[in-house]
Amino acid sequence: MEGLAVSSPFAAALAGRSVFVTGHTGFKGSWLSLWLHRLGARVTGYALDPPSEPNLYTVARVGEVVAVDHRGDLRDEDRLTLAVERAAPQFLFHLAAQALLREGYRNPRETFDVNVIGTGSLLEAVRHCGRPCVVIIITSDKCYENQEREEGYAESDRMGGYDPYSASKGAAELLVASYRRSFFPPERLSSHGVRVATARAGNVIGGGDWAAERIVTDIVRSLVAGEAIPLRNPDAVRPWQHVLEPLGGYLTLATRLAGSAAADLCGPWNFGPREGDDLPVRALVERFIDRWGEGSWADASRAEQPHESKTLRLKIDKAERELGWRPRWGIDRAIERTVDWYRRFHRRDGEMQAFTVAQIEEYEGRGA
Repeated sequence: MEGLAVSSPFAAALAGRSVFVTGHTGFKGSWLSLWLHRLGARVTGYALDPPSEPNLYTVARVGEVVAVDHRGDLRDEDRLTLAVERAAPQFLFHLAAQALLREGYRNPRETFDVNVIGTGSLLEAVRHCGRPCVVIIITSDKCYENQEREEGYAESDRMGGYDPYSASKGAAELLVASYRRSFFPPERLSSHGVRVATARAGNVIGGGDWAAERIVTDIVRSLVAGEAIPLRNPDAVRPWQHVLEPLGGYLTLATRLAGSAAADLCGPWNFGPREGDDLPVRALVERFIDRWGEGSWADASRAEQPHESKTLRLKIDKAERELGWRPRWGIDRAIERTVDWYRRFHRRDGEMQAFTVAQIEEYEGRGA
């Protein structure tokens, strides 16, 4: 797929630019890499091998649109620094992480090591390169000290995390804030040129996610096998959104940070769904089954299972007010486009890179 000259508010800022993406072989990283290439950016990726089989990186042939593909561990600071130096990026999106809550319980030390120390390695690479750059660090909506309240969490709320994964994301936010104050202060932007922000997204769904213990993965595998979908926490409320929603938020933030008012934008940002799209897991699954046309689910919760938050919502007022960003696809369209993607894949009905890019084009061109 050749890079395209497209009519997009992002293209003017990103066309022809060097963009460094960590985690480009993952679910969100693959979608972002395809979108960046469509906008005319030169993408350099740094990641481990794809985390599952099948995986979106291979299925959508993302490797064809990545100009430079580095395979490496975030914690290998020397290798990471050399990759960043060679790319000389004008934009950097940090998505690489240990991203599974239950894996955090199984391997807490590695989770903290990757998500906190790995993020520190990336910021050290940026610091040692000494070049102006827009840096977007992706953390998680789990970074907040969850009090199981109905009200959504705002960027000014306290960091925390009950479980190792959530705590690692809260710790990563604190680390980024420290680096921003110590080495990349917004008030001295003219002297260093590094514009650092963090982004916290909701629970994303979309085509091409086969990671273990993810809701869409469980849904699709069960539906294809003709089995009941096992739900570990059917009543847990989450801020569901299509993967293109937060990615559009990251791109909006990045392009705004490249502008003259960047100093006021260096900080944390929530990119969640609109009010009413934060549903219990059971409601999400039932809508998915309706769109699929068949299927059922079963309560697989157990008293001894690891703790997971019951309610989590995000406030997005800041992004709406200061960036002009807002969700474009409601939960029903997010589910429809996710089902459409997996239907196409399992029917072997067409080429998946083109279909994935077509959904990006639809998202850019149409609202809810």
